[in-house]
Amino acid sequence: MSDEHTETGTGWPQPAGPARPGGPAGEPDPRPEAPDPDELSPLSPQGRPEDDDAPPAEPIEDPPAATGAEPVAGAARWRPFSSAAVMIGVLLVLLGFTLAVQLKTTSSDSSLSAARQEDLVRILYDLEAREMRLRQDITSLEESQRQLRSGEQGRQAALEEATRRADELGILAGTLPARGPGLAVRFQAGTKSISASRVLDAVQELRGAGAEAMQISGGDRASVRIVASTFFLDGENGSLIVDGRRLTGPFTITVIGEPATMRTALNIPGGVVAQVAGDGGNVIVEDREVAEVSALHVPSTLEHARPVA
Repeated sequence: MSDEHTETGTGWPQPAGPARPGGPAGEPDPRPEAPDPDELSPLSPQGRPEDDDAPPAEPIEDPPAATGAEPVAGAARWRPFSSAAVMIGVLLVLLGFTLAVQLKTTSSDSSLSAARQEDLVRILYDLEAREMRLRQDITSLEESQRQLRSGEQGRQAALEEATRRADELGILAGTLPARGPGLAVRFQAGTKSISASRVLDAVQELRGAGAEAMQISGGDRASVRIVASTFFLDGENGSLIVDGRRLTGPFTITVIGEPATMRTALNIPGGVVAQVAGDGGNVIVEDREVAEVSALHVPSTLEHARPVA
């Protein structure tokens, strides 16, 4: 090989004279205007537009990775999760949700689960009695609505309905006397005096059983009407303070309502009759075909509350 070389731009020398293949295929094109094949070659220095004196091009380096992180040799390739792993994850999520719901349900029902059997019976009985009263009220209101829409009798029916409502509200507020079937509940003290809490329990049980009007009387025949705002306090020597008035024993509650229902409410296990008997006393319940509640409650004057139009 000759010592004379030509730069090719790739970093490798090339012989000065072009090597032509032998044989017929290596002969030049006989046409005088045909270009030299070496000038058309992209690797030939004659086919490059640059000057012959241009410095050799430097080799092009590969660009760095787009993420800027160098590849780690032998790093494990990412593998997708299998269907079994996905199923296990879903089951774990469902198990956690079930445990959370169970915990919330258990915590919300803790009060009922810890209650005594007597308390549960009382709650159930109060709910049944309340449901019965609400059904009766619905029937009465539907009948009133039908009468008010009847046309010619609408005016008279509206007046009668207003009068009836006024009487009912007067009885409930204690501003009107009332009479009807009911009970007379008499408390007899034993080793312990009849406390205000026992009387209040009896009033609450009678209200839950559908009592419509009540009054309490003492041994001196003094009576106090029992309304929604009535309060009971223990007085001296076994007496009671009812709405600020002192009553001495024995105490008698006169109540108007369904006698059988109210009697059952008083005699439920753990009720007032059982509690007073546990204190050594006695509760005598008598049916009255006509019970009279004549004591009246004086309503207080309202200073701030006003009806909504």
